[in-house]
Amino acid sequence: MAEASTRKPSRIQQRNRKRILDAALEVFSRHGYRGATLDLIAEEAGLSKPNILYYFGGKEDIHVTLLNQLMETWLDPLDHMDPDGEPLDEILGYVHRKLEMSREFPRESRLFANEILQGAPRMEPHLVSDLKPLVDKKTALIRTWIAQGKLAEVDPRHLMFSIWATTQHYADFDAQVQVLSDSDTLEGADAFLDQMFRKLLTP
Repeated sequence: MAEASTRKPSRIQQRNRKRILDAALEVFSRHGYRGATLDLIAEEAGLSKPNILYYFGGKEDIHVTLLNQLMETWLDPLDHMDPDGEPLDEILGYVHRKLEMSREFPRESRLFANEILQGAPRMEPHLVSDLKPLVDKKTALIRTWIAQGKLAEVDPRHLMFSIWATTQHYADFDAQVQVLSDSDTLEGADAFLDQMFRKLLTP
């Protein structure tokens, strides 16, 4: 039994797990956690509900798996802010990477936003153990750059919140953005956010 439980999943099992997770991402990003059901996930995946339960313990298990995968992706751009780089370039590079993530991962962004809006019941441990230490480290770095006169005087933590708010808006409120815009919204956003944060941060 122990040998069977540690056996590497077959190619079909790996493919089905990915299929279920991709379907669940679509359902959760569209309906939120409360509105999502195993029946909706099964329908989206083109699999039976018992088949879903063969791979996962239930809706929460699927949701937590998605959130665990998302956290690494979400933290990576901030983690790559280089202490030895040019401060303004590093922060603007982070802004552009976060905006690009809104283009590439809109469903993941909405999944994260929905979880936070519900009070982060399943993600709070990650916020405490992973996100907060990284944000503390990077805000300390920004304070050092400010003290060295390389950046204008700003509150680093509120700067971080502002970057998240302005970049993730394009994914989380995509329906509104599309109605109100006349052109390629993210292309215009890229130039606008660069100009805004550059003016804010230039000493």
